[in-house]
Amino acid sequence: MNIIDLSMPIGQHFRWPVELGIKGDIAKGDQFRVSRLSATCHGFSHVDAMAHFVGGGPTIESTPLSAVVGPCRVLNLSGRPANEPIEPEHLAAADPGGKEGEILLLAVHWSDRRNYNSREFWTEAPWLSRASAEWLAARKPTAVAFDFPQDYPIRLLLDGKEVPKPEHVTHDVLLSSGVTLVEYVVNTSRLKAPRNLLSAAPLLIPNADGAPARFYAIEGLPI
Repeated sequence: MNIIDLSMPIGQHFRWPVELGIKGDIAKGDQFRVSRLSATCHGFSHVDAMAHFVGGGPTIESTPLSAVVGPCRVLNLSGRPANEPIEPEHLAAADPGGKEGEILLLAVHWSDRRNYNSREFWTEAPWLSRASAEWLAARKPTAVAFDFPQDYPIRLLLDGKEVPKPEHVTHDVLLSSGVTLVEYVVNTSRLKAPRNLLSAAPLLIPNADGAPARFYAIEGLPI
């Protein structure tokens, strides 16, 4: 059995301000050291609830654990070039095959190819076409996980540019239909098996539209 950490650390980042306050110093006689964290629910490794994109949609506490913890198959897309779309034929060629109701992990090994603290990580990644989002939806997954900024407009947000909502294709096609989005997975090149158990359980934050999570895969289990 092999446990692989797939989480982006929560720390200072040019996209997302983070405040980590520490109270207490045991070396100075305090009983406890207590940290307080302030950060966005949609930065770093996190899970989207439908309410993030759909008005009146369910918030993150409604996401069943069975949707984000379970059998996962890895679509190895590491051969896809930067700044190019990922089309359905690329997904079909990379899909190891499996049943409906599994988690799909799209792995372009992007954290090996660009530093997630750099602007290039966000502006030079491959992206999914709308046809690809529809191809994924047709597989009927419980969740789809990505190790790259999967919608083209994500790069435009860095400069404050907004585009029509339907252009956020994975949100519009998948999240709007109840398929959970698992965003900003890292270290996917360490996954050697095409199938594993994935855990992407979000923090239980009632009324939030997303939540941070510790992503990890377990290889070697019978699934």
